[in-house]
Amino acid sequence: MIEYDRPRRRFAIALAAMAGFIDAVGFLSADGYFVSFMSGNSTRLGVALGTDPRHAAMPAVLIAGFLGGVTGGALLSHRAGRRRKAVLLAFVTAMLLLAALGRMLGQPALLLGGMVVAMGALNNTFQRGGEVTVGLTYMTGALVKLGQGLANALAHERSGQRNSGWTAWASLWGGLLAGAVLGAFLQDRLPTGCLWLAAAYCAAMVVIAFRLPDEALPAES
Repeated sequence: MIEYDRPRRRFAIALAAMAGFIDAVGFLSADGYFVSFMSGNSTRLGVALGTDPRHAAMPAVLIAGFLGGVTGGALLSHRAGRRRKAVLLAFVTAMLLLAALGRMLGQPALLLGGMVVAMGALNNTFQRGGEVTVGLTYMTGALVKLGQGLANALAHERSGQRNSGWTAWASLWGGLLAGAVLGAFLQDRLPTGCLWLAAAYCAAMVVIAFRLPDEALPAES
């Protein structure tokens, strides 16, 4: 996060807010399961396997869908070159439209499938050399780096130096939290329209992504 310039940091925060929005909608739509937080689903899968395997199907399917989204998004990224962000977000937009359609038609499989694949793919937005540099749908790593940054800042204050890199990670986490608050609010008050709004927001991010091109990813040897 701190290696990127200000426009790309703001872009990452805007996408993290979208991820928080979608995960809140998914959480409330799937009886407490997640469409982006796979650590939570993995714990629920383990608990189900250890206590009542009949309840293991839901977290297992969500984990598989997320993994499929990450894999498909990565393959798409390798083919997209310098327009990787825009192409990837166009795919995420399509998946969110599918989820919105699934809700409109009363099809839970389309609803949750579209959301979980979208969130998996979204994590390919920021990467270098094929490795993800900013996780947009999970914040454990961001909070660890935030804590480390705070420690460094406090240590540097004693020596008269300044280090404000922690603010970038705090902003990323704050973006996801703000998006989750809004997602929960709209899921409660506008359940049939919130995913259409999310898809429209993601489409706007596609337009912005065209102004933030990436270097082409290195070819596989």
